Amino acid sequence: MTLSANRRRALVFLAGTSLLLPGVASATGSATVSTAVNKVEKNRKGDTPREIRIGFQKSSVNLSLLKQRQGLEKQLPATKVSWFEFTAGPQMLEALSVGSIDFAMTGEPPPIFAQAAGSQLVYVGAEPAKPGVSAILVKPDSSLKTLADLKGKKIAFQKGSSAHYHVLRAVQQAGLQWSDITPAYLAPADARAAFERGSVDAWAIWDPYWAALEQTASPRVLATGKGLVNNLTHYLSSRQFADQYPKVIQLFFEELTRSDTFVQSNRPEAVAILAASTGLDKATIASFLDRRPRSPVVYLTQSIIDEQQRVADHFYQQKLIPKAVNIRDAVWLPPGSKL
Repeated sequence: MTLSANRRRALVFLAGTSLLLPGVASATGSATVSTAVNKVEKNRKGDTPREIRIGFQKSSVNLSLLKQRQGLEKQLPATKVSWFEFTAGPQMLEALSVGSIDFAMTGEPPPIFAQAAGSQLVYVGAEPAKPGVSAILVKPDSSLKTLADLKGKKIAFQKGSSAHYHVLRAVQQAGLQWSDITPAYLAPADARAAFERGSVDAWAIWDPYWAALEQTASPRVLATGKGLVNNLTHYLSSRQFADQYPKVIQLFFEELTRSDTFVQSNRPEAVAILAASTGLDKATIASFLDRRPRSPVVYLTQSIIDEQQRVADHFYQQKLIPKAVNIRDAVWLPPGSKL
């Protein structure tokens, strides 16, 4: 049987792509990685899966653009690419843990909670820090003026999410104990409703939920993530999938980084695409993207692992996870690479 021209090109790309990304800054800004693409005659059996199932959420800018622009579908015409939207990272990693999806994108805490619960997921990549895309919000007329004022207050946030860590670090910086606050563990939609009706004193949330609230209300920012959290983005998979399809992961990261380049160089079009795909208005998307830095996707470095270990240690020290976790145990690296 004769392969189509598109199929031949896709197979050549996958078989010839090296294990590093092309000229992209690392998530710590201290290193770059590069790619050499070599011609090969044919693809080895098993290099591409029949289906890739990808989890994403409204904050997944690179993934959402990749989905809408069908980058993977064009590169892998013989592979079915399925997309599944989740409200937050913890829900997404539950699906990954039971094998319902192959890839997930979350903030720092969700994989820590998953690993502490015995999940076999692995870290395969990351995006740079985004401390400015999350905030602890209060009402305009709230009596809360400083982080120390959180003592005795009820704060809404998604358990096991980046907002959970944001609140933890805020409490620590204020010299308080975790027991000094009352957590209200609520998913974003429920947390917003609780915040708007005044049944909680503050809401810790990330974009674009934060940006969406700004379009309809006037929340006051008690603290963004700056100076408190880094808000790195992590890409996760199962070890079996990563080990079996390392070149697909390479291609995946190449396409995600192209998505980020598109955001930076084609902002009006990116806003329009993301507004249509998320159901959020253009003003919300524009505000979110204005706070979001350049976000290429890279493999994990030692500094990224060290930062994630610090996050895990903070949660364990406060007894917010049942056991200590070693992040290095859940790190996947492409064949032949070293930290």
